[in-house]
Amino acid sequence: MAGFLIRLAISAFGLWVAAKIVPGMAFDGTGTLVVAAFLLGFANAFVRPLLILLTLPATVLTLGLFIFVINGLLFWAVGSFVDGFRVGGFWSAFFGAIVYSLISWLLASLLPRRRESK
Repeated sequence: MAGFLIRLAISAFGLWVAAKIVPGMAFDGTGTLVVAAFLLGFANAFVRPLLILLTLPATVLTLGLFIFVINGLLFWAVGSFVDGFRVGGFWSAFFGAIVYSLISWLLASLLPRRRESK
């Protein structure tokens, strides 16, 4: 449970940084960031793999760059579902998703690895 909360805090911090850096993104408070981080994690875990599978031809034709579009669209969708978390348009979502991913990846890489259960 503690690992989940730490990863949720990392995601919320990534959203905060993205909202501060990328024009067109804004949030109302910490609770909004936590809810948006949770929904973004849910979308990345369940919706993203399905979208990647459905758009596989486009992803192959663009040498994988279409995945950035998918990430931006998921980011934009979460912004439209969460009251108080605003994403101004596709390009704000696109660059916000890149900043969010980089910050989350960097901070998550600093966490100790989970032990495998035997």
